[in-house]
Amino acid sequence: MTNQLYGPVDDVTWQAGYPDDHPPRVGFLTDTSVCIGCKACEVACKEWNLVPEEGMDLLGTSYDNTGDLGANTWRHVAFIEKAAPRRELVDLGMPGNGPPGGAPGDGSAGLSAAPPGGQETEEPGRDMQWLMMSDVCKHCTHAACLDVCPTGSLFRTEFGTVVVQEDICNGCGYCVPACPYGVLDVRPDDGRAWKCTLCYDRLSDGMEPACAKACPTDSIQFGPLDELRERGQQRVEELRGAGVEEARLYGESPDDGVGGDGAFFLLLDEPEVYGLPPDPVVTTRDLPSMWKHAAAAGLTAAATVIAAFVGSRR
Repeated sequence: MTNQLYGPVDDVTWQAGYPDDHPPRVGFLTDTSVCIGCKACEVACKEWNLVPEEGMDLLGTSYDNTGDLGANTWRHVAFIEKAAPRRELVDLGMPGNGPPGGAPGDGSAGLSAAPPGGQETEEPGRDMQWLMMSDVCKHCTHAACLDVCPTGSLFRTEFGTVVVQEDICNGCGYCVPACPYGVLDVRPDDGRAWKCTLCYDRLSDGMEPACAKACPTDSIQFGPLDELRERGQQRVEELRGAGVEEARLYGESPDDGVGGDGAFFLLLDEPEVYGLPPDPVVTTRDLPSMWKHAAAAGLTAAATVIAAFVGSRR
């Protein structure tokens, strides 16, 4: 018996027993164009969820001291450095140090090249620029981790999010390779799997997740997914209208390989630049056909053995 059903995003039968009167599915829209890399989301996530710290790990990759998502890093602010053609300054609609008297959104504050940030390089006409993104579990519509969990530790909540119950997890680790985004991980000290819960306890009390609450630029936006998709599309149009042709949404489409994500992103470059798979696919999609082929092969082998035994008796 599987604990999720593959169907439309708005299908109320995401899992067995999913209530008809469920609240709207909620999630994150992370707008990387206004991320300033402050790591307030990382700190808020650790403080609220009591996520252990792993010490100061100086990776030698600019200011990224956490490196990647993991059992003890549920929010990870990535710093990507790249050389890009110099652009005219554009207003990204964010608070910034514009000319005196400037205000956000009036063409003077939040001025930046596209992508934002940068310093001159030795190459004429090119700047070294930073792309920043606060990464998190995607809370997939078709979540392979749910399919492979043998204990029911992983479950889908009434908000459409995916949560690990640590008191039920047996540490088998099947969910780790099943995740197409490499989000899930186990803690070496106890062997159990851990990841973002989208602050399930806060949602149950009508509060927004800690990371979104702490974000000073509203780079992390929380709300009903349908509203976030519309907001994201509008934001992409604004950025492209301002000359940022690379702006795009990632993970919002119900037609992608995981049925759409519950946490999607507005990016300023190709997904691979941010370490995201360009075409994520639910890793358990072929399990039904694999079991059918395995069953057919088993029956064929059994029939061959029986026929050989009968033939030898004759």
